[in-house]
Amino acid sequence: MSNLSNGDIPNSRQSAKENGHKKHSYSDRIEDPVSKQTPGALEIGFDRAAHSNCSAILWQNLIRNPDKVAVNGPAGLLSYKKLIDLAAKWGNAFTSAGLQPGGRIAFLLDDTPTFIAAFYGAVRAGFVPVLLNIQTKPNELNYLLKDSGAELAVVEGSLTEIYAEAVFEDINLGTAILANSMLDKKGFINASVFLKNQKTELKCANTSPDDMAFWMYSSGTTGRPKGIVHLHHDMAYIQASFGNNILKLSSNDVCYSVPKAYFAYGFGNSLIFPISEGATTLMVSGSPKPETVLAAIETYRPTVLFGLPTLYTALTHADNMLNRDLASLRQSMSAAEILSEDVYNAWKRKVGHGPTEGLGSTEMLHVYLSNNLDDHRIGSAGARVRGFEIRLESSNGDPVTLGEEGVMYVRGDSSAPAYWQRPDKTKDTMRGEWIYTGDRFVERDGYYYFQGRADDLIKISGQWVWPLEVERCLNEHPDVHECAVLAHQLTDKRMALCAVISLISGIEASDQQTLTLRNHVKSFLTPYKSPRLFEYVTEIPKTGTGKIDRQALIKRSKPIKDNKGLFT
Repeated sequence: MSNLSNGDIPNSRQSAKENGHKKHSYSDRIEDPVSKQTPGALEIGFDRAAHSNCSAILWQNLIRNPDKVAVNGPAGLLSYKKLIDLAAKWGNAFTSAGLQPGGRIAFLLDDTPTFIAAFYGAVRAGFVPVLLNIQTKPNELNYLLKDSGAELAVVEGSLTEIYAEAVFEDINLGTAILANSMLDKKGFINASVFLKNQKTELKCANTSPDDMAFWMYSSGTTGRPKGIVHLHHDMAYIQASFGNNILKLSSNDVCYSVPKAYFAYGFGNSLIFPISEGATTLMVSGSPKPETVLAAIETYRPTVLFGLPTLYTALTHADNMLNRDLASLRQSMSAAEILSEDVYNAWKRKVGHGPTEGLGSTEMLHVYLSNNLDDHRIGSAGARVRGFEIRLESSNGDPVTLGEEGVMYVRGDSSAPAYWQRPDKTKDTMRGEWIYTGDRFVERDGYYYFQGRADDLIKISGQWVWPLEVERCLNEHPDVHECAVLAHQLTDKRMALCAVISLISGIEASDQQTLTLRNHVKSFLTPYKSPRLFEYVTEIPKTGTGKIDRQALIKRSKPIKDNKGLFT
């Protein structure tokens, strides 16, 4: 890690040369396999050529509504004029640091105005932000920094120790910029110094719609994380599809995304949709605990809330929830996993509407299946979002018949063209113009119902079982706060289902409780689908996106009691 003192801004071009680091340029382009005139693009009238640099999403507000509040939250309030001025300073500072066009910048930032300004300044100047999960462990962060080839890093003030521990070997970074901190830290240059005397005007770099704009990384649940490359036209595409046809914001909206902006879902919610409409983004840093979220809603009065099923579950069970003032919310959105009917109804009773559910992916940048604001199908991931094409294929690669289950493929002009330097994984997922999701769905009346992953079927007593079906059933029981159902191999090599259960407050784990839950599954499904093993935990681990961390559950060291004797 570089040993910097405030006032000294090293030239990253020189640092790269000294370290043997590859120089980047627009010639690093990755060919977009999706043609410009797909049926989806024609459906929404999308012209890829009109979107040569994604910073136009922010800069259009300089003429349209410069004095409108762009971002609000605990870190402060900025108008669009002030936010654009700050973004220009970041872009000019990155240029002054000596980055070449296409040079990568690691972002290890929480949700504050700095994230938005630094991002848009970087892409306008022709650089490529690499958005990293701030919960990443040091050893994995070390891998991500090396894999991305980042030459600069912008680091949250509260994360300097994690960053310093990560940068322990063979890292070719030049400048490490300390953001959102008044302190001086050895090895970092404070952002106030980095931005000092920079101009508030920034010329747009000569990028093309198919140049790399930014990267995100996969969660790495099936191996090393993969660098997911997105291009300059991708952001405008999800606004033209999901933003215009499902979300339908106005400039009067205040949007609060609890999922963080370094995730694709949160990124669209905070940095694309509200800014595209000249609305306001609420940025709240720190852990999204129920009390923090509820207090933010009461204080800043957002009109649109973006969450995940785990969030809505936690909020509906929060202490004193019924007395909280959530009247500002006119719309609630959910994605990633399916909400239970109980949680949906509890949220609807409180705010007057249920969450609108959808499904997307980092590869597609945002949501491509969604319920409509006025048409919620409980248990469904939603219908096809205009601008995207969906097809279901059988295991033989043939189109399925209506009502038949199949693996989902998606095509749309926001899709990532490749995983960085991972041709094997790229070939598996990016199949021509289509993204192979690995998710099994069945379509009914134009709405899609998730049936599980293509590879998660488990044979129990000679019959195939989908763990997710059992998980949903258990989640409907009033004693269950949340649960995960996993495959477990017994000592005799047979496969069994294990239910990991977090009970609601006031309910104790016991053999009788296990019997109750097991009988619940038997009564709603079939006896062989009832889990053989039960484990009770205080809290189920989550990934950074708020999803259940199934890999952590699989790797847990706690032995599971085989309750088979109780249920013969």
